[in-house]
Amino acid sequence: MKRKLEDKTLALAGIFQACYLVQQIATKGIADHQILTISINTIFQQNPNDTLDVYGGKRHNLQKGLRLIPQQLGHNPQGRNTELTKYAINVLFLAKKLLSDPQRLENIAKAIEKARKQNEHFQSVIHEEIIATLATAYTHNISTLIPRIMVSGDPQLLQISQNTQLIRALLLAAIRSAILWTQLGGSRWQILFQRKKFIQLSQHLLRV
Repeated sequence: MKRKLEDKTLALAGIFQACYLVQQIATKGIADHQILTISINTIFQQNPNDTLDVYGGKRHNLQKGLRLIPQQLGHNPQGRNTELTKYAINVLFLAKKLLSDPQRLENIAKAIEKARKQNEHFQSVIHEEIIATLATAYTHNISTLIPRIMVSGDPQLLQISQNTQLIRALLLAAIRSAILWTQLGGSRWQILFQRKKFIQLSQHLLRV
């Protein structure tokens, strides 16, 4: 049981981490290169041996997301990022809808395979052409679903094509973690009623 809760905590951290990066691009136009690479790379992990494999096999790769769990689920509203919470909740809704739509999932899988082949050439999952392919997959298959995620930020930054494409690719990464969360038996109600356990486990995982 503890192992399963740990896996759910990792997936939740993956959601928060990707959503955090969305917010960074939308408000600042920049994000940590290493964390960005880790989040985008999760999209390509379709048949992992275990949960941690999705995140490069290292807990350290989810450090930012694990730190966000106590902040977002804690009782102190002043420490909570409400915009980030809204993104995460909407991502969970969309992941559940996607899992019941085989055609959209197949379309996304084809796009990921195209991006995988591009990566063999460019050797960087955050190359602009790969990001464009993933962003298009999001636009065609997810952005039409309800609830539609409306990203807030600096209007000037959001007018830059590279930023909007990166945001869409990161939302796809967030949904990848949300699908993992759902497959592990996670639900929105668990976030509400078991948040103390997720906070404790995130703090534990940061120490080990």
